[in-house]
Order: sequence, then C-alpha cells, then structure tokens
Amino acid sequence: MQAMQYEISLPADYDMQIIRQRVATKGHLMDDFPGLGLKAFLIRERGVHASPVNQYAPFYLWRTAEGMAAFLRSPGFAGLAADFGRPPVQHWLGVGFRPGPARDLTPRTATRRTEPLPADADPAQAVSRALAELPDGPGLHSAAVALDPRRWELLRFALWEHGAPDDETRYEVLHLSHPELTALGQG
Repeated sequence: MQAMQYEISLPADYDMQIIRQRVATKGHLMDDFPGLGLKAFLIRERGVHASPVNQYAPFYLWRTAEGMAAFLRSPGFAGLAADFGRPPVQHWLGVGFRPGPARDLTPRTATRRTEPLPADADPAQAVSRALAELPDGPGLHSAAVALDPRRWELLRFALWEHGAPDDETRYEVLHLSHPELTALGQG
C-alpha cells in the first residue's frame, strides 16, 4: 500500500465552488481506476474548522505502486497540472489500514496528522504504536498509517462519516472513489 497526497493552496478569496463543481463533474472518473484503494477528494476552506487556507488536497491509498505511477502519467493528472501547475506529490509507504464501523457509509470529514520521528526513536516501535492507536469508533469509515523513510515521518489518516477530532488537520470530503478498498491490507 502507498499513501499519496498533493495540496493545491488557493487564494484567500478563491471561489471554492469551482473546486466543488470540478469534483462533481470529474470525481467519478476515478471510481474504477486500477490499483486504487481509495481517493478522497478533499478541500479545506479558509475560516471553516479553523483552516487558515483554501486548499484542494486529494488523498490516495494505492493498492499498487503501478496504479500510482499510472495515475501520475494519466490525462487526469496532466489536466490538473495544466489548470493549477504541477504540484509536489507527497508519498508514504503504507504500514497499516483499518476499516471502521462506518465503512459502508459516505464519509464527510477526513483528518490527517504527521509526526516526525525523533532521531533516537526506533521506527519499528513507532509504527507499532501508531498501528495500535488507529481510531476505531462510531463514525469511523477507515484509517491508515504510513511512513516516509526519507524524512522519518509517520502519517495518520482517517475518514469519518460525520465529525472528527479537532486536534488534527481537518478536511471536507467532496467525493470518495474506492474501487479496490476491500483489497487494502489491514494493520
């Protein structure tokens, strides 16, 4: 499993309805993309849930690296780059995934938290701890943990059917494509 996200920050006065319309008309194109576990079409709006920015920030869990590579070479990604500039793409090695009790419901909120590992931390212990701390409660659609070994950073990501913890970066989910969700490994 691979986790991936790019963030496109937009001007403070940007009409986020443009992004909403873009997702409404094009989001379904990822609903059967080979190798894709899930793509959450995410936005943050300035002033909503304490967000300081307007941002389009889709998050992906890829079942295969080949699927991720194919997407980055696809006409869909080329179109995004043509409209907004080619964004830097963050990616992590997926180390765990857990479906939640609300996995059959439509998630409305996502949370993301990154945590740098101290130089003296044992990465195996940090990953084990993060996997043990994956949320699992009412309203949880699914959760994942991933590791960036270049920066030695842990990523925690969760999709929620409704509200979510306030201590993490929050996003609104506009659409969820999940063609191979059931094939993602569980941690």
